[in-house]
Amino acid sequence: MSGGARADTTSRLRFTLTGHERGIWSLATAVVDGRPVAVTGSNDETVRIWDLRDGRPVGGPLVGHNGLICNGEVWSLATAVVDGRPVAISGGGSNLIQMWDLTTGRHAGQPLDQSIGRMCAVATTVVDRRPVAVAGHADGTVRVWDLAGRRQIGEPLTGHRDWVEAVATTVVDGRPVAVTGSNDGTVRVWDLADRKQIGEPMAGHTNEVRAAATAVVSGRPCAVTGDFDGTVRVWDLATRRPAVEPLEACREVGAVTTAVMGSRLIALVGSGDGTVRMWDLVTGRPLGEPLEGHKGMVWGAATTAVDGWPVAVTGGNDRTVRVWDLTGLDTPACGHTG
Repeated sequence: MSGGARADTTSRLRFTLTGHERGIWSLATAVVDGRPVAVTGSNDETVRIWDLRDGRPVGGPLVGHNGLICNGEVWSLATAVVDGRPVAISGGGSNLIQMWDLTTGRHAGQPLDQSIGRMCAVATTVVDRRPVAVAGHADGTVRVWDLAGRRQIGEPLTGHRDWVEAVATTVVDGRPVAVTGSNDGTVRVWDLADRKQIGEPMAGHTNEVRAAATAVVSGRPCAVTGDFDGTVRVWDLATRRPAVEPLEACREVGAVTTAVMGSRLIALVGSGDGTVRMWDLVTGRPLGEPLEGHKGMVWGAATTAVDGWPVAVTGGNDRTVRVWDLTGLDTPACGHTG
């Protein structure tokens, strides 16, 4: 195939997308004009958009992260819909937090911020009917941005003692919350409506928490977090206690995402050995064979549907984006007859 994509019919690998000149450190998915896309951020200081139907790049690289301090490496990226248009929010080593219009491939106005800098992680949600971005920073703070109004909401949320490198959002008891993981080894939960920390930090990780996602497991909101010791933990957000035994990823965890696959709820974990491993979150058991192909750390993972088929999208230090076919993972374990 053209456009840097090739198909692999002997495995779950659908496409390998190339174009970034350095490692891919952040990744998200979106729908633009009815087509599923992946959006990637790299330490080559660019953001790229990829059409997941044919594996081709959509337009050229998006540039604009070469700020006034440090460099323009794109460490964090998330997507949202603002005023009816799909957008991406990106940040990293520079002092700029950019918002991109994914339909036009251009800046959606001026940067959200030009002074704080070093946005290490970001996720989006809706608070009081407003689309917001929740960002973790190198100074240990968590900041909330009104994306329509393009302004920071209130004062930063403080508590972490080191870089905040993982952020995910969900709803607990009808209230929007954020889950954050830090290099201080803790996981914290924040009520985004009243802007307060909920309870004490969730302790158990023994190293830097670099990845977080959320899911509903057996009817209960949960967080899935991974650290650099290679451990993935699943937390019940109502009780803030472990929901299942820790999952062992073997190597450093760089990315976590979750997905509903028919009758299964799964977690996909990207690791330092270049694999993406899958678990059934209800049973806590490994699911299928690892997805192999990346060389080095996998820093980004997301799931979406392409023409009705479930896929995973991953990116890492080898400068590639890989699209994996997840069909068949929804087959339940055998044994029950009713």
